[in-house]
Amino acid sequence: MNKNPYARLFEPVQIGPVVTKNRFYQVPHCCGMGHVRPRAHAAMRGVKAKGGWGVVSTEEAEIHPSSDLAPYAEQRIWDKKDIPALQLMTEAVHEHGALAAIELTHSGHNSTNLFSRIPAMSPNAQAVNFLYPKQARRMNKKDISDFRAWHRQAALNAKAAGFDIVYVYAGHGMSVAQQFILPDMNNRSDEYGGSLENRLRLTRELLEETRDAIGDSCGIAFRFAVDELKGKDGMQFQEEGRAVVEILAEYPDLWDVNVSDWSNDSQTSRFQPEEAYQMPYVEFVKSITTKPVVGVGRLTSPDLMVKLVESGALDLIGAARPSIADPYLPNKIKEQKTDQIKECIGCNICVSSDNFTVPIRCTQNPTMGEEWRRGWDPEYIKPKITDQRALVVGSGPSGLECTVQLARRGYQVILAESENELGGRVLFESSLRGLSAWKRVVDNRVHEILQKSNIEVYKESRLKAEHIDELGINNIFLATGSSWRKDGIGRSRRKPISGLETITVYSPEEAVQNYKDIKGPIVIYDDEQGYLAGVVADHLIAKNIEVVFVTPASVVSPWTDSTLEQKRVQAGLISSGVKIMCNHSISKIENSAAQLECTYTGSITELPCETIVMVTERISDTTLYDSLVQNNLEGKTQYNVQIIGDAEAPGLIADAVYLGHLAAQNFEADEADIQKGMFMREMPSLK
Repeated sequence: MNKNPYARLFEPVQIGPVVTKNRFYQVPHCCGMGHVRPRAHAAMRGVKAKGGWGVVSTEEAEIHPSSDLAPYAEQRIWDKKDIPALQLMTEAVHEHGALAAIELTHSGHNSTNLFSRIPAMSPNAQAVNFLYPKQARRMNKKDISDFRAWHRQAALNAKAAGFDIVYVYAGHGMSVAQQFILPDMNNRSDEYGGSLENRLRLTRELLEETRDAIGDSCGIAFRFAVDELKGKDGMQFQEEGRAVVEILAEYPDLWDVNVSDWSNDSQTSRFQPEEAYQMPYVEFVKSITTKPVVGVGRLTSPDLMVKLVESGALDLIGAARPSIADPYLPNKIKEQKTDQIKECIGCNICVSSDNFTVPIRCTQNPTMGEEWRRGWDPEYIKPKITDQRALVVGSGPSGLECTVQLARRGYQVILAESENELGGRVLFESSLRGLSAWKRVVDNRVHEILQKSNIEVYKESRLKAEHIDELGINNIFLATGSSWRKDGIGRSRRKPISGLETITVYSPEEAVQNYKDIKGPIVIYDDEQGYLAGVVADHLIAKNIEVVFVTPASVVSPWTDSTLEQKRVQAGLISSGVKIMCNHSISKIENSAAQLECTYTGSITELPCETIVMVTERISDTTLYDSLVQNNLEGKTQYNVQIIGDAEAPGLIADAVYLGHLAAQNFEADEADIQKGMFMREMPSLK
């Protein structure tokens, strides 16, 4: 028998008084559940432990009401009343032999205390780190003493809740500890300010006091951002970042190292396509400390993981987003089923969930966030009920997911696609500049489809109602997608733009396909205000096409703020030479010019325009669905027809994948059970 080439990844690692069974470490990450949805949170983390992760961590856990992160749903460990909810998570993780970790935090000026209404505190008196007109007050000596006491008590409560590893947190600009360390956030002149030794004093005290409180039975982890990626305007790993590691080298039981802030730590594949992109900043740490080191960087390649361990760069393979995309990643590597790994695409839909304060979701893994409320698991699905067959029309993200899951349940499935390649909208979007990783959504599913003996695939098959009659299949899932409208109707206006017939109007796909024929000047009109218009602009400008970007929004691609990309998007377009005109809608086209109306004043500006790329709204393709439903109504047929994905309601690729998964889960379920199982809700106790 050949030795598993990944055996090094399954060696135990000592972390203070505890031992993790392998080197797979799910670092703390937010999930939009927190203290608000403790059962859902526990179930989600439990599935990761079941999937083989050796350590499973919470998100940041507020240690006191003076660090209230509302409206965001993070963890809370304010007092002993929070222990039972947190215990749900530790028990779920321990059930599968993993260690449970908790990230204690006080967020300083990164919290607004909108719920508690306690004035925020920070090393300096300064504005809170959200667009809210209030400031944090400067912490005095009593505040510092109180904070240390709160942190110690939170550590004791964490131990009581069953956690094996407890964090001291100094990363992402989101914690008091880091705010004291960074000179631009700490201008104090007392023993907690000035020199690096003084700015580190509080962190050292937290590490010492946490060890004193619980170090006999819990590992003490230190999460530290070694570089802010600001150059000389911030902490750099070659200078003070390294000095911090040298001073505190042996204080924690584990170093969890990354870069700051969150937008740098969780960069999207659009702007950082490389795996292990953080390694140049963090690989020095292992040469300084004898303690184990965990690092991240959207690691999904088992071969690279082994290389990082064998080279001495890391002891533990850290992951947030890859553990979301595939909670079973460790088990698949252990079983040498690496071709089955659902690789993270770096889209940050998971991040957006936390920013919108809703349960976490994932483009690759539609079961993420649904483990408790729907009982879903990414690798296991209920078996078929009968021997009925199913037809899926359309192989976009929804059709592919529906096909895979129906086949996993054991049904015979026919997948019909009108084009000569499977993938639908993902093929177009992943062809754009910066989005190549998104092709994994198709590749993972097509690979599985090709392995299944109970799936038949027919390409270049544009089905009509009469074709379906000939197939004799009663269960039909229509994933026929949508197309971009070209009349100007969008988020800001509900009637067509007049005069469009006098110029060339392209959809995004047409503009990219026909870029050599584009006649300038070209306007990209973004009244969807999502991500695509910005990507198309970037794609075309890279082909030396002069672009003017017009949007009624106040910034380019405002939705991308939720995925931590907006500043990079706008900065990239500006540096590429795209002319940007925000706060303007197109009212009409006249004399080869777009009449731009100011969103606020209604004043008109003329913009020369021969070609417009419309990114406004999409129209669902319901032609086949309407025909089949009409036949049912007329009594000609009795099909079980369901429309899914963008054909039902255009949205994100993640939405389409989810709707395809939901349809497969609900196939042949009793309607009462479907309604009952829409999902469970966590209700507050009224005791």
